[in-house]
Amino acid sequence: MPSPALRPFLSGRIEAWTQPDGSLARLRELPFPGVPLILGLESAWEIEGPVAREREESFLAGLHDGPAFVRPVSRSWCCIELRLTPTAAHRLLGMPMHELTNQTVPLAEVLPEARELIDRLREQTSWQQRFALVEQALLRRLRDAPEPTREVEWSWHELRRTAGGAGIADLAQEVGWSHRRLIARFREQIGLGPKAVARVLRFDRAVQALRSPARGLAEVAYDCGYFDQAHMNRDFRALGGTTPASFRASLLDSGGVAA
Repeated sequence: MPSPALRPFLSGRIEAWTQPDGSLARLRELPFPGVPLILGLESAWEIEGPVAREREESFLAGLHDGPAFVRPVSRSWCCIELRLTPTAAHRLLGMPMHELTNQTVPLAEVLPEARELIDRLREQTSWQQRFALVEQALLRRLRDAPEPTREVEWSWHELRRTAGGAGIADLAQEVGWSHRRLIARFREQIGLGPKAVARVLRFDRAVQALRSPARGLAEVAYDCGYFDQAHMNRDFRALGGTTPASFRASLLDSGGVAA
């Protein structure tokens, strides 16, 4: 777990992924309400998307409302992954987040100092030392960054709290903004408009629920706020390029999903 000072900026843990002799399988990465930042320490990844890029070792992706596909270049690889909240990514990068929507970019293009950090990470001999370096670099950068707009941050947390169930009209009324202004500022600081963010949050909740084989598809659909199972099926095809049943059948031990 990251230090308490860093936890508000991350969705979950700072994770190390190592594979000394794995497969070269093509993996489907599903949309989720966060910004993945990959620090590559060994090997690279082929990434498919709107702009095809080959053999990126370290990269960052904005919010997606569709699947992305990645494949390791070699069977042996090692990296550190952070899942930033969109508001933290906006502070960290200092750029409009809609420019990264549905995009994956080399990390050095948006965070030039990452090159030095990665070199230092490769020199370390323990994961504890590497995690400490990552935390220090992030906290130093965030400490000097401007605070997010209060209205956007509150609306983002309210959408997360309700797993996308909060009404957009209610959010706009609560912060005293027009619909148009809320949508524009959300795209700038989050990457997607609030309605699209709510859809991704609901989808992500269903993805997590489907990891439990004991729960039926209709039950998951109801619990996650879909009108019915057919509604969930349509969202899965649109956002994940698959169906709930196919997703469940293709889960991998690593948490990835085979394409």
